[in-house]
Amino acid sequence: MNRQSDYQRTLDSLHFTPEQKSDIARRALQAAQEQQSRTRRPIRRTILIAAAAVLVLAVGTAGATGILKSAAEVFAPIFGGSAAQTEIIDKIGYPIGASDTAGGVTITADAVMGDAYNAAIVFTITRDDGTALLPAGTEDAMLLVRGGGADPNILGGIRRSSWFVDEDPTDNTVQLIQTISADVPINDCTVTAEFDNLWLWDDERGEAVPFAEGTWKLRFDVRYEDASITLGGGETFTQDGMTFTIDSITLSPVAMKVDYTADEEVVWSGNESGRQSDEDAEQVARYMENVEILLTRTDGTVMDLSSSGGSISPEDGTTICSKSQVFSEIIPMEEMASISVGGVVFPIQAE
Repeated sequence: MNRQSDYQRTLDSLHFTPEQKSDIARRALQAAQEQQSRTRRPIRRTILIAAAAVLVLAVGTAGATGILKSAAEVFAPIFGGSAAQTEIIDKIGYPIGASDTAGGVTITADAVMGDAYNAAIVFTITRDDGTALLPAGTEDAMLLVRGGGADPNILGGIRRSSWFVDEDPTDNTVQLIQTISADVPINDCTVTAEFDNLWLWDDERGEAVPFAEGTWKLRFDVRYEDASITLGGGETFTQDGMTFTIDSITLSPVAMKVDYTADEEVVWSGNESGRQSDEDAEQVARYMENVEILLTRTDGTVMDLSSSGGSISPEDGTTICSKSQVFSEIIPMEEMASISVGGVVFPIQAE
C-alpha cells in the first residue's frame, strides 16, 4: 500500500467543516469511492463535488468553444473583482477555451491561474439546448461529478480540491472550480481532464443518481506567470517532542506552500483496512495538523492556514512534509503583512 497516497486521501477529508460533515455529506462521500474533494464558499451557495479517483487515459485535444472568455471575466466573480484583484488576474490568468460535448451537455475549461505549485481552473458546465441544467425541483440538491478531474502531466504528487458555484440554479449552466497543489512546478505543463456523468444526491434512495450521462475528456496547456515569492530557509521550531526545520515558503496572491522537515521519521501503523487508525491520526496531527501556519494581512486580519492539505514522506530518519492551499480569494501581496510557521514569523515585503 502507498502510505503517502493514503495519507493524502485522508487529508482531503480533513478539509470539511463540521457542518459539511453532515450525514448527507458522509453518505455522499462513501458513495464516491476514493474521492478527492473539498467544499468552499461559492458566491451564493455551496454544493459538494465528489470526484472518484480513476486513471485518466490518453485523450485527444478537445474542441474550442468559439468564444474565448478573458481570465478576468472568468475569475473575478469567484475570487474577487476589485481593481487590485483584477490587475492580478490580468497578469497571471490564462484563458483556455477547450471543451467537450456529450449527451447534450458541454464542459468547457474557461481559464487557469496560479503560481509555481498551485493552480485554480474554472470549468463551465452547460446544457446545450438552453434548458435548465438541473431537473425541476432539484435546485437545492447536492451536485456531484465523478472522474479523474484535472490531471497535470508532471512527475510528482498532487492534491486536488473541487467545488461548484451556481448563481442561478434554474439556468442552463453551473461552474466547477478545481484547484491543484503539487510537489513540483506546474505552471508550464499539459493537463488532461475527464468527467463521468453528472449526479444528484437522492435522500430517499440514499445514493447518487445521474441526471446527465456522458464522458467528457479535455486536454489543454497550462501557461501562466508565476508571481510567487520565496521566504525562509533553515529556521527551526520545536513542538510535539520534535525539531522542525523550515525549508522554504512559497507565497503568491493566490496560494501558499510550506515545506519543512521533522527530525524524526514517521511510523505508520500498517493498518490495511483503508481507514485511518487512531495511531495514524495521531501521527497526522504531530507532523501536519499541529504545525500552525498563520497569514496576517495589513488590516490585522489573520488567516489560519494550518488545516491545509499536504504530504508526509519518511526519509532516512527524518520526515519531509509539505502543506499547500489555494486561497478562496485573491490577496494582493501589498495586503500581506507576514506569515508565520510554527511560531516563526516572516515579514512580507511586496515588490
